[in-house]
Amino acid sequence: MKKIILAATLALSLAFGASAQSDMQPLAVVRLNKTETITLKQLKNRVETYQKQNNAPSFTVDQKKEILDAMIDEKLVVQAAQKAGMNITDTQVNQYFLQNISMQVGKQVTEAEFAEIVKKQTGQSLDDFMKAQVGLNVTDYKAYLKNQLIAQQYVMQQKQGELQKIAATDEEIRKFYDLNKASFVQNDMLKLFLVVVPKGNNKEGAKIKAEAMLKGVKDKSLSLDKIKADSGKDYQGGDLFIQKTAQHAQQLGVSYNDLLELFTRDVNYLSSLTETDTDFQFYSVRQKYNAKMLSISDLVQPETTVTVYDYIKQNLTNQKQSSALLAAVQEITKSLRTPSNFEYKQKEEKLKKLLDWK
Repeated sequence: MKKIILAATLALSLAFGASAQSDMQPLAVVRLNKTETITLKQLKNRVETYQKQNNAPSFTVDQKKEILDAMIDEKLVVQAAQKAGMNITDTQVNQYFLQNISMQVGKQVTEAEFAEIVKKQTGQSLDDFMKAQVGLNVTDYKAYLKNQLIAQQYVMQQKQGELQKIAATDEEIRKFYDLNKASFVQNDMLKLFLVVVPKGNNKEGAKIKAEAMLKGVKDKSLSLDKIKADSGKDYQGGDLFIQKTAQHAQQLGVSYNDLLELFTRDVNYLSSLTETDTDFQFYSVRQKYNAKMLSISDLVQPETTVTVYDYIKQNLTNQKQSSALLAAVQEITKSLRTPSNFEYKQKEEKLKKLLDWK
């Protein structure tokens, strides 16, 4: 019996070793500025990442080959950028990462604050959450972002002059508005001034501060503009534009009925002090705006300077520049794909077999 177990264990060990060895097989080598090898394991990791990002159960052999080619192109452009003296600092990568996660949350957050939100909502660590979402932990995702940003910076520099000349025409803007004018609607909207005093480690102190501020606003010894100007670590005070939608109710953390009740308040209405798990709050209604269809010259949002025309122009210009940028990337990578800069390490038939994993 011991011999059978030993033989089985040895067979399993050999099988694992063969699998690991297979995963380490080189698929391509890039050597424009330095030598970098793309292994089967690296490709599998990238494929897994794209599967999670696109919610795709699997990719075909041809699609995996396209992903391999994209990895080659990425390394070629990054090496070309590095050869030209370009680089992205870790600080810049962290800032970009924080911008992305802050957009998801709907407010500016630190990485630690985002990790705490993830823990409360999913029970996962930030690394586990990121792996479930994009197939990479935080460190690997930032490394991926860094390469993407370096490549983007290089392409933008190479094609800056051409890209800057691209803009939506007046005819394109007006045509887009005419085709989509039914979607340009301003919902009923409130402009609120919200004051939030965090409890921190001093609940009573926070309550006293919030009550004093509310009293000051009531007796007009303290203006909302003064509160906004002094807003900082001890409290936050500022204007919010709220639409009469279920989405805005969810963002505020109130029911839709509570939101409807809020819209019955008159301008200059001042609320009482309310307490949440983490802070004390009060608000004042500063302005109300009725729903309406927006003309091409109307402001997208009250009290801003961006018109519907400007908004459409920016979006169409971004679309045209994105298309031009993609074409520029393809042009640049094509010029870098020379035998001296890279090579496939597997012949076509063997490569197809290696890519045919389940």
